[in-house]
Amino acid sequence: MKSLFGSPGKISGLLLRTCQCLFAASSLSVMASASGFSTSTSFCFLIAAMGLQVLWSFGLACLDIHALRLKKDLHNHIFLSLLVVGDWVTAILSLAAACSSAGVMVVFIKDTNICRSQAALSCNTFQISIALAFMAWFLLAVSSYVMFWLLATI
Repeated sequence: MKSLFGSPGKISGLLLRTCQCLFAASSLSVMASASGFSTSTSFCFLIAAMGLQVLWSFGLACLDIHALRLKKDLHNHIFLSLLVVGDWVTAILSLAAACSSAGVMVVFIKDTNICRSQAALSCNTFQISIALAFMAWFLLAVSSYVMFWLLATI
């Protein structure tokens, strides 16, 4: 089972971590550049959660590069336990941030029409950032699932 897609130390793992990092960084930068993002705590939480995901994914991508260059095997019990815990914590925080931000956008657009009445809010930019956050979370969920199964097989 060591040849699962997204395993640490493999090309697919590097690709998965790089995509996670790129989507999270895109979500973070789009939300931070939007005017009026500080109107909701959930938008600030999204920035914090995506920042954590960028750091986590970038660190593990660097570790994958190191393992690929030196042809190291990263499949030991302690290391995989750390990856499982880190992936699951980051995935839960990212999903919570994306869902809470999406809920605020539903309130802004459907319930209160704040997006129509206040032109200073960048509601379309918020929606793009939230969609990117969900994509980053999906890739992290795939990685979390793979790490869990790798740990179960050792």
